[in-house]
Amino acid sequence: MKRPLLLVTMGDPAGIGPEISAAAALDEELAALAKILVVGNVPSMERALSAIGEGGRLRPAARPEEAAFLPGTVAVLESGLPPEPIEPGRVQAAGGRAASAAIETAVRLALSGRGDAVVTAPIHKEALRAAGVPHIGHTEMLADLTHAPKATTMFQVGRLRIFFLTRHVALADAISGLSRESVLAGIRDAYEGFSEIGVKEGRLAVAGLNPHAGDGGLFGDEEIRHIAPAVEAARGEGKDVRGPLPADSVFHRADAGEFDGVLSLYHDQGHIAAKMKDFERTVSVTLGLPIIRTSVDHGTAFDIAGRGVASPVSLIEAARVAADFARRQVGFRRP
Repeated sequence: MKRPLLLVTMGDPAGIGPEISAAAALDEELAALAKILVVGNVPSMERALSAIGEGGRLRPAARPEEAAFLPGTVAVLESGLPPEPIEPGRVQAAGGRAASAAIETAVRLALSGRGDAVVTAPIHKEALRAAGVPHIGHTEMLADLTHAPKATTMFQVGRLRIFFLTRHVALADAISGLSRESVLAGIRDAYEGFSEIGVKEGRLAVAGLNPHAGDGGLFGDEEIRHIAPAVEAARGEGKDVRGPLPADSVFHRADAGEFDGVLSLYHDQGHIAAKMKDFERTVSVTLGLPIIRTSVDHGTAFDIAGRGVASPVSLIEAARVAADFARRQVGFRRP
């Protein structure tokens, strides 16, 4: 079986990204599934290897074609940005610049077909801002770099898939922006996501907003005015969608196999469900791109950076998911 080449960005070098990237590259089970090429810089990865104390060594490469994937080694591709001094555990412009350069390099290589997927370690929004990067996070940056008209996020943890109507907006804005049209658009986006990841005739559940999905208007009428009409319209389009269903049970029902995915109405509604299911193995998948991209769903953990204690499980799981998508050549709009 041919192993796909995964371009793993090291993330913010002031955080745990380089450490978990190095640990993932040294993981023997993952190495049997994919070739791991860390995109970043040698000094940051040398510090990471020293911190985790796994005894591996770096193998720098100028191009993906020159990388050697040998047991006990970490293949590193320089992002092209001259390394700057980094202080672990602190927001700094240098960290934002390094993280951004790694992402840009990995995306460029994936778009040219010189990598099968991009897997991203965590970055820090404030560091990006300090570096003058005009994006709030990974998804926005990836959409811009790939010229994708729209990028959306799906969480996958085991058999549970979660789509999001809104994410990085204030809760008050998520509620005030709710409408029949917005929910219907979210349902359509979820079905496009099903198509991209190879789920045919997907069954989607739409979570309710209020307790007991409003209980017939007793606890709010958003379900009656906005969500139910959108679901009915989507069913009229031939989609197998149900809802609104109480948010305190719908994720469990999907995890049990009743649905292929759930549309969460706002950030924490879906995040809490996924992370309670399995915090370390929750994988963020970006849909709508011409490349495969998966990511950890945790932050830079500045408080433990440089100590070698960060768990690489989430990054390893993100890489496993990316490798599976790459092998199956699912419906991503590949270059």
